[in-house]
Amino acid sequence: IGDGSAVGAGSQILAGARVDRGVKIGSECIIHPNVCIEDNCSVGDRVILHAGVVIGADGFGFVRDEGGIYHKFPQIGTVVIENDVEIGANTCIDRGALGETRIGEGTKIDNLVQVGHNVSIGKRCVIAAQTGISGSVTIEDDCVIGGQVGFGDHVRVQSGAVIGSQAGVLPGKIVRPGVWWGTPIQPLEEYKRQNARIKGLSRLNDRVKKLEES
Repeated sequence: IGDGSAVGAGSQILAGARVDRGVKIGSECIIHPNVCIEDNCSVGDRVILHAGVVIGADGFGFVRDEGGIYHKFPQIGTVVIENDVEIGANTCIDRGALGETRIGEGTKIDNLVQVGHNVSIGKRCVIAAQTGISGSVTIEDDCVIGGQVGFGDHVRVQSGAVIGSQAGVLPGKIVRPGVWWGTPIQPLEEYKRQNARIKGLSRLNDRVKKLEES
């Protein structure tokens, strides 16, 4: 546990976990083995971080110069995890570049999720495994995100939206309340109609061949 860090009453820090400098951990938290909480991050009360979680790693921020060489943009922000959050094994929450990455109260995140820098996730969201969230995405309260969803940068998901598994959300997209699916995402009913048409292409191709032969 690093200098200047504080751990609240009743919290457990298990074998191999590392808490760096200036970290604040609330009360009744469980920090499982091999978790890493990096400098100056904040964890609320009753938070559960499963094995291998990394809180506060550098965001993926690089600037390319005229010669095509990438230079690292300083990642000096923080991560704020509010009360009653649970984060699954080997999930990574990157620190903000200049500001903060925030996970809202009561949100539950599955294993193997990547949350990029400056992301804001609201209250009571559920995010399933292997989802990747690019930098500066905003997910408002009470959203449900299926497994393996991919978010481009600067997406906004409005409160109450449901995004189905393996969907792809293009950069800058505003996702309104409702159920969405596919790549690029579209309302579920539209996705189902398109999927039915695609499945019918083989039969249509056979009919065209028969017409050409007649």
